[in-house]
Amino acid sequence: MSLKLYKPEVFQGSLSKKNYFEGWYFKNVSADQKHVYSFIPGVSLTGKNPHSFIQVINGINGKTDYLSYPLSDFSWESDRLSVRVGDSVFTENSVELNIKDPGLKVKGKLSYSNLTKYPQTLFSPGIMGWYSFIPFMECKHGIVSANHIIQGSIEVSGESIDFNEGKGYIEKDWGSSFPEAWIWMQANSFNERSVSFNFSIAKIPWLGSFFIGFIGFIFFNKEFYIYSTYNNSKILEINHSDQSLSIVLENRKSVLKVHADKSTFGELIAPVSGDMSRRIKESVDSDISVELFDEENNLIYSGFSKRAGLEIIEKIFDYKEIQKIVSGR
Repeated sequence: MSLKLYKPEVFQGSLSKKNYFEGWYFKNVSADQKHVYSFIPGVSLTGKNPHSFIQVINGINGKTDYLSYPLSDFSWESDRLSVRVGDSVFTENSVELNIKDPGLKVKGKLSYSNLTKYPQTLFSPGIMGWYSFIPFMECKHGIVSANHIIQGSIEVSGESIDFNEGKGYIEKDWGSSFPEAWIWMQANSFNERSVSFNFSIAKIPWLGSFFIGFIGFIFFNKEFYIYSTYNNSKILEINHSDQSLSIVLENRKSVLKVHADKSTFGELIAPVSGDMSRRIKESVDSDISVELFDEENNLIYSGFSKRAGLEIIEKIFDYKEIQKIVSGR
C-alpha cells in the first residue's frame, strides 16, 4: 500500500505511466463575486501525445482555454502539493501564474489561508473513504481544501482582477478516465464564509461491470456532514429538469436538501484512457441552495451560494441502478 494514499493532494502517478491522467482543480471567486476563474494543471500520458497542460475557465462567460505544454515542462514535489507547469506553480497555499499564449496571457499570484482540510482516518484516507483502497478503479478523487480565503490579484489579457478576501476551493482527480456519466456539484460562496458543499454521483466501472456510487459533504459549524455510499447514506430523492436539479441526502444523523439552478456552461476537456479528448459541459456560475436538518427534523442551517460548480452528464439518469438507490431497493 502506498503511503501517498494518505496524501491525495500530492502527485500520485509517475511520468512513466501509460494511459494515465492527473489534474488539480483550483477555483477562485472574487469577494464581490464578479469574477470566477478556475485553473486546472495536470498531465496526460498517452502514447500518441504525452503532455502537461493548464486549463483556464472563466466562470462568468464560460470561456475555456486549454494550454498544452511539453511533458518536460511538468515537475512536482513528492511530499507536498507543489506542481509546476511551464512558468506557473500550483501549491495548496498559492498559485503563481505566468501564462503566455497568443490567445491568453495570465500573470499574478493568489495566496490561500485558513484551508479547510477533509478529515482523515486510518481506514478513510480522504473523501473516497475505504474505496481509496480498491484497485483497478478508473478514476480517484481527492479534496485538497474545501474552503479557504484568497489574497492577491491576477492580470488576465490586460485586465487586472482583485481576489483579496475572495473564496477558494481545491480538488483533484487521477487515473485513466473520467466516469462514463456523473453529476458534480460544488459551492462555497455562502454568506457564512466557512460553509462548503460538495456532491457527486457517478457510474463507476470496475472489473468488467459497474456500480453507481456517490460521495458528498456539507461543512458547517466546524463539522463535516458526510453523505456517501461507503457510510451507508441514502439518496431519498433526485429530480432533474432543463433548468434545475434537486437532491435529498440522508445519513444517520442528518438530512440535506439541495437545489441547483443551472446557469452559464462552458466546455471543459476531460480524459479518456489518459487522453484529454472528451468534451464536457461545466458551469461555475450556477446557484445552489441547501437546507440541513438534524435527526429530529429540526432545521439547523439554510444557505444560498452563487458561483456554484455544476456538471451533469445526463446519461447518468438512464441507469436503473440510480433509481434503485433513490427508491432504497
